[in-house]
Amino acid sequence: IIFTVAAPINDAFEGFFVWLGGIAKEHIPIDWLASLVGDGIFAGVGAVVAFIPQIALLFLMIAIMEGSGYLARAAFLMDRVMGMAGLEGRAFVALLSSVACAIPGIMATRTLPSAKDRIATMMGAPLMTCSARLPVYTLLIAMVVPGDLFWGLFQAQGTIMFGLYLLGSVSAMIAAWVFKRVTGRSGTVMPFYMEMPAYQIPSARSVAVAVWDACKSFLRKVSGIIMATTIVLWALLNFPAHSEDAMTAAGVDVGDEAAVTAYTLDNSYAAAIGRAVSPVFDPLGFDWRINIGVLSSLAAREVVVATLGQVASAEDPEDPSEALEQMTYTDGPHAGEPVFTAPTVTALLLFFAYALQCASTLGVLRRETGTWRWPVIAFVYMGVVAWVMAFLGSGIARLIT
Repeated sequence: IIFTVAAPINDAFEGFFVWLGGIAKEHIPIDWLASLVGDGIFAGVGAVVAFIPQIALLFLMIAIMEGSGYLARAAFLMDRVMGMAGLEGRAFVALLSSVACAIPGIMATRTLPSAKDRIATMMGAPLMTCSARLPVYTLLIAMVVPGDLFWGLFQAQGTIMFGLYLLGSVSAMIAAWVFKRVTGRSGTVMPFYMEMPAYQIPSARSVAVAVWDACKSFLRKVSGIIMATTIVLWALLNFPAHSEDAMTAAGVDVGDEAAVTAYTLDNSYAAAIGRAVSPVFDPLGFDWRINIGVLSSLAAREVVVATLGQVASAEDPEDPSEALEQMTYTDGPHAGEPVFTAPTVTALLLFFAYALQCASTLGVLRRETGTWRWPVIAFVYMGVVAWVMAFLGSGIARLIT
């Protein structure tokens, strides 16, 4: 549903923001301001806002399952499965909340009567596939998997998305199991009691409120963290400014807008930062543009979409999606080769599946545990696991392809 139903709406959103960016660049007389509004704000923020249809559909499905009385039974049925990780059914409710966002999931651990269960669940909750990962997954999967490809009865894109959600759930369970034993905190699992609600047709109002709250929260993040980060990214991608004489001396045809854009991007502050961290990400096949996206996504995962949106819009404002698919390495041993190949996309998907790229989540972990010890541990262990899994995934993808 996320891919097939939302795709045309997503394309319409993207086209709308491309149109707005073009209008802004056409009517704003100051070049740098026109670029900031058109290539920075509209291209960056618009690339993220375009995924509102997917967010709405995801929470529509969850709200229907919850309103029907199904999810309460799922929590009860999962009690035995959670017991394999030394947890109880209430921990499943906290982990399920993390599908929306890790923050309410972590806060939901307050209902757990055991302190050791709280710590274990909080260490696993950020691994659940949250809504912030959805725009990243949707963008990357669509780059390498055709929409008309089916595996048996199931669409390939949707099957891969399901696999990533399953991977997050299993990983969260494993992390909880490991932390219960590493900390040396063991004990009897508390019995789980809950009242089964009657099966019913979900209330249209409650479903609408759930979807609206999710979209509103997403838009609030876009208007705050992502907007600020997008403006900083635009500055990093467009400065320092280069004179026509300097570009001519470098062999750039100043009359060719595409050549000027490419030269500016390759010699920007962002390029310098991306290349500085290349030794860390080169084994994963990441280009400097991906590197800067990964670094900026530490504020919020969706920022990587804004970063790629800005780069693509600068290279081809008429069709940023096509620009991303045609993006090539600008330097190194793979110069001229496509960036978003199956191994690189696999590495990116796995990296984002495991890395803790959310400053807000770290802050909530600090507040709920009362110390910076656990947030630091979570950030480090998830970062290491993300790199290792991305490296292994990339290697396996190369063997297959």
